[in-house]
Amino acid sequence: MDADDFGQVLAAVREFVRREVVPRETEIDESDEIPASVREKAAGLGLFGWALPEEFGGLGLRMAEDVRLAIELGYTTPAFRSLFGTNNGIAGQAIVNYGTPAQKASWLPRLAAGEAIASFALTEAEAGSDPSGLVSKAISDGERYVLNGTKRFITNAPLADVFVVFARTEPDSAGGKGISCLLVPSGSPGVTVGPHDAKMGQGGAWTSEVVFDDVAVPFNALIGVENDGFRIAMASLSRGRLHIAAICVGMAERALAEAVSYARTTRQGGRPIGEYQLVQALLAESHAELAAGRAMVLAAADAYDSGEDRKLGPSSAKLFCTEMLGRVADRAVQVHGGMGYMRGVAVERIYRDARLFRIYEGTSEIQKLVIARELLKES
Repeated sequence: MDADDFGQVLAAVREFVRREVVPRETEIDESDEIPASVREKAAGLGLFGWALPEEFGGLGLRMAEDVRLAIELGYTTPAFRSLFGTNNGIAGQAIVNYGTPAQKASWLPRLAAGEAIASFALTEAEAGSDPSGLVSKAISDGERYVLNGTKRFITNAPLADVFVVFARTEPDSAGGKGISCLLVPSGSPGVTVGPHDAKMGQGGAWTSEVVFDDVAVPFNALIGVENDGFRIAMASLSRGRLHIAAICVGMAERALAEAVSYARTTRQGGRPIGEYQLVQALLAESHAELAAGRAMVLAAADAYDSGEDRKLGPSSAKLFCTEMLGRVADRAVQVHGGMGYMRGVAVERIYRDARLFRIYEGTSEIQKLVIARELLKES
């Protein structure tokens, strides 16, 4: 996108987040729901399709633009970004990069317009950090696939119009082999979506269990080629990890801004607490780590766009920035003292919301393994 045009998009999103979403954060957290009016306005801004190709109604942002937008979105409750994150990210990108022309024409315009939501159905009860352990099966009967299995913690499942599902098309396969990727409309007979989960944080971002019971899936619903699903999943997750890292930078910016404001205006011992050196140390440490995380994300995004690195950089950024956010959020609560432990205070919500980022789309431990293996491979 032209730099001036992108600057206008960024400014519009920044204004919308601060004017429309930030004032409703407590409402969203307590009701565990994004208001319909916010969803409609987000669709009008093009947020359901910022990373989808322009030919299908999206904005077609590169990764370097994606992360800058993500930093702005991270300034408020992550439930807002989660509403359209799967359309742009892990689910939408599987269709963009591996879908057939017919699949793209059928789904991408609706996803970009916010008329439909896609969910990424990979995780299972015993296949989370290691998705190659999944046991869901899609077995051909000669006329179609018959899909059976249960998926867990599926983001946006109660809202989804279509699932990007990963299942074994070779029933006796193991590990990453024999897994395929299928497009399954949520209204298909045999698809059951459970109630959305009650979580520690990220209220308003819905996850649910999804059960597939003898679901008939036509052969033309196959994304990519048969038995290539594990590679498709890993490629989608790599981009998603870099996006998550940028969201964490935005959340850390908000947490630090709240801490600085509180330290400036709150008094103890007759003077603002920001004048005490140990409070200053908390702010300084957070600023330094935040600056490092922002620089890492921007550099990794440039390398992703050039094709130079689409694995080591995203995993490194996800590891550092998710862990960094946890530390910044913790310090922000500490600066607030007792007020930081009270519901309705922004840093208390941020502290709870931050914890999930170190778990989903690859735990911190998994990122360490990815990083180490890439380093050893290079050497």
